[in-house]
Amino acid sequence: MNPTLASPGALSGVRILDMATVLAGPFGATLCGDHGADVVKLELPDGSDALRQMQPVKDGKALWWKVANRGKRGITLDVRKPKGRELLLSMLPNFDVLVENFRTGTMDRWGLDIETLHRANPRLIVVRLTGFGQTGPYSSRPGFARIFEAMSGFTSLTGMPGGAPMHSNFPVGDAVAGLFCAFSIAAEVARLRGDPTAPGVEVDLSATEALFRVLDPLAVEHEQLAQVRPRTGNRTSYTAPSNMYQSADGVWFSLVASSQGTYVRLCEAVDRPEWITDERFATNPLRVRHIDALDDELASWFRARSFDDIAERLERHEIPFNKVYTIADIEADPHFQARQAIVRLADPDYGTLPAPCIVPRIVGREQPLPRSGPGVGEHNQDVYGQLGLDAQTLDGLRAEGVI
Repeated sequence: MNPTLASPGALSGVRILDMATVLAGPFGATLCGDHGADVVKLELPDGSDALRQMQPVKDGKALWWKVANRGKRGITLDVRKPKGRELLLSMLPNFDVLVENFRTGTMDRWGLDIETLHRANPRLIVVRLTGFGQTGPYSSRPGFARIFEAMSGFTSLTGMPGGAPMHSNFPVGDAVAGLFCAFSIAAEVARLRGDPTAPGVEVDLSATEALFRVLDPLAVEHEQLAQVRPRTGNRTSYTAPSNMYQSADGVWFSLVASSQGTYVRLCEAVDRPEWITDERFATNPLRVRHIDALDDELASWFRARSFDDIAERLERHEIPFNKVYTIADIEADPHFQARQAIVRLADPDYGTLPAPCIVPRIVGREQPLPRSGPGVGEHNQDVYGQLGLDAQTLDGLRAEGVI
């Protein structure tokens, strides 16, 4: 086995200017930073990014901001002002990637259209992450994660049968779009690395399309079977049993027995071997068709037993299941602990802060932990100093509200 070696990461040397706001674009840039990219976070001089105001906030400090923008250097710049626009363009040769998420046409109105950006740096990768893309009748609409989730079809799948669609208490749409943002950057960096003469590119990333992209079967089942996938609560409409159950002592847990072999073992675990050949349950299509009967039987069996008893039986028969974890459960779980799934980010205000580990892990490579997200304009002197701007010039720009 190869020894673990310290390494800056596969994206070492890639320089990203992240001028996106809130979560999706910044999350994509953060993921790249986890793997070695040098990310500079650009925000307005007043620090008005909405993520700085979102809960959780402690002592007036935005904790979500700190962990979401980890590993970045922070600068302030108002690109809407002429001097701010000029300063941005002068910076672009020092970067490989620009990430922005303003409404379609906004950058153009500021004199920062794609042609202008590429004149400043012909090999620049410009990722434009918007709600609905750069073209189409909805391109100029504002968008937030819950809007992407609703429009993509994702939200139509969540909730109880006959009940209202339901959102999660987390912006899943932003997270998925951020993943596609990071993928876009990595893919285009690979292209440019393979051809030193290749030009930069404009990436048109729609957050709605990103979430729709992960819903592979919806279109084909609608066309070929005339089906619109319904809300099924905690069940699924494609395999059974797969549901949330509760033990006698009130513990909720998720269980999936979608393969035939797993289903057979489940029948043995719950002392119902006759279900293996039951004409209602013998195959997955039959189980889906008769899911009410099967789930009622399982739910009744689980409600009569403690979770410890259930867990022992399911583990012995190798059935995929797990208690529904809160963050407290995650912190206490020995598997998460063994893999150090929660890491500590160095932070100037709190010493260290907990955050999810770097994903994925690269075997044989030790990936340095980032520090927490920057304060407003924390690295102005560092970044602008590299452009040759002295303290007097920076003071003047600060007085004019440019930085």
